[in-house]
Amino acid sequence: MYAIIRTGGKQYKVAEKTVISVEKLNVNKDDMIELNDVLMVADGDTVRVGTPALDGVKVTAKVLDTVKGEKIHGFTYKPKKNVQRHYGHRQWHTQLRIESIEG
Repeated sequence: MYAIIRTGGKQYKVAEKTVISVEKLNVNKDDMIELNDVLMVADGDTVRVGTPALDGVKVTAKVLDTVKGEKIHGFTYKPKKNVQRHYGHRQWHTQLRIESIEG
């Protein structure tokens, strides 16, 4: 059984006991959260698709940690003006372990 969920403006294909990294959520470590924005559920030959989301279906996940992602290096410059700037950015992510898909 797997499901397609939407969180943080992105869609993720999840199954039970998988670990995913999503945009930062305002939750504490070891909390159990419910993701109610389920777009599709597939169980063997049965596939249910929502318009846009399914009613009565929820995905339960455990918060493992909130970590920083890979560093993105940026460089901007203005030609012939001797102006340049280097910068870096690390986005915060929340790691979730999917416990169950219900509904």
